[in-house]
Amino acid sequence: MYVKLFSDGACSGNGQDGPSRGGYGTILQAFKDEKMIAEREYSQGFLNTTNNRMELLGVITGLENITKPSDIEIISDSKYVIDAFNQNWVGNWVKNGWKNSQKKPVKNIDLWERLIKLLEPHNVKFTWVKGHNDHPENERCDTLAVNAYNSDNLIEDTGYEA
Repeated sequence: MYVKLFSDGACSGNGQDGPSRGGYGTILQAFKDEKMIAEREYSQGFLNTTNNRMELLGVITGLENITKPSDIEIISDSKYVIDAFNQNWVGNWVKNGWKNSQKKPVKNIDLWERLIKLLEPHNVKFTWVKGHNDHPENERCDTLAVNAYNSDNLIEDTGYEA
């Protein structure tokens, strides 16, 4: 089975003045013999979070809902997520004890560790798409994310650290 995982995160204020409301939107499309056989959408809004945490949680949620080892293409407009794998930032962070190239602690370690573990049974390719550029699934994910953080169904992002 081949799965396309589209994901986007959104945040009101993006955490520049402290934590903000945020949300993610994720679409999973499952294919067999090049034919789509299933599609699902996921979204959730959060209090006290950042855009980068929402970008990560969108991908994590998608992976948590893939129950069998699969070939997966993760498609996102988040350079933070895509470049972390395509440019091996994650590998370097782990090798350096979760310190970045400036020797400072990497943010969102809780989510990065969760994501790395979820990747293990799969063959994964990461693909970047330009955001807000009429990519149908990316636009749908953005709408899901914004609607999620504008909803009354917000939960606390307990992993957020200032």
